[in-house]
Amino acid sequence: MGARGRGRQDVDPIDGAAAGGRAAGGGAADGGLFGPDSVTWRVHGEPTMLLAGVRALLLQALHPLAMAGVAQHSAFREDPWGRLRRTAEYLGAVSYGTTEQADRAIARVRTVHRAVRGTDPHSGAAYSADDPELLLWVHCCEVDSFLGVTRRAGLRLTPAEADRYLAEQQLLPHRLGVPEEYAVPGSTEQLAAYFDRVRPQLRAVPEAREAARFALLPPLPGWVAVLTPARPTWVGMACTAMALLPPWARRMYGLPVPIGADLAATVSARAWRTGLELLPDVLTEGPYLRAAKARIAAAR
Repeated sequence: MGARGRGRQDVDPIDGAAAGGRAAGGGAADGGLFGPDSVTWRVHGEPTMLLAGVRALLLQALHPLAMAGVAQHSAFREDPWGRLRRTAEYLGAVSYGTTEQADRAIARVRTVHRAVRGTDPHSGAAYSADDPELLLWVHCCEVDSFLGVTRRAGLRLTPAEADRYLAEQQLLPHRLGVPEEYAVPGSTEQLAAYFDRVRPQLRAVPEAREAARFALLPPLPGWVAVLTPARPTWVGMACTAMALLPPWARRMYGLPVPIGADLAATVSARAWRTGLELLPDVLTEGPYLRAAKARIAAAR
């Protein structure tokens, strides 16, 4: 997060009632905003969160004002991997960091947002990154993707647990500047109703299509592209993320939605999860999650 080359502000895609910030059993460890008994810890600890994050980006790009802010202020073209890393660090801090670490991460995002404002070149409408409606849009794209992708990939959650996850996540948009009177979806039913309400405002502007192409084929260092399987691996993952979008979003991008497409996307997501689970934890767990586990274990 923070300013990146040529005077741009790097607008990270991940913006952001807790289950309790202390370890179970009365320990003194700081479990952060959510705590080890939360559904958030389960969902955000899934190996398919990268897949979910790419889906969230593709979905967010369909809001013209949100896309205008990214196109005009983000350094995703110049530094895509750095931006991805900073996004992962933010998500790790708010999900698993101490309360102080989470508060610092949120404060940094709010500082960046204050400088991100401009005009949509297509409609002439003014936008601001701290507009509550845009903050709500970004939040809903994220939680819909995180919850939806991890469940389709094989994470077993009851309907009540899925609703609990969304209720836990209501905390973040308010901390990022959404007024308390705004109704942040706290259940899967409310989240579906939100997307039904906002869909008339959405469309795939040229910048969104460009961003989608960039997400599918980001630049790689020469030696990585030639000597490793990174390119086909990333393309396969990004194509699965695109396939996991809701049918109406895929149609906005001009993609076909044949019969059986959703089933095929779910099968692909489960295959990714199966493969990623074979990797050692050090490759699939971020530093904030590892540190949180150590804090909780030490307090018991």
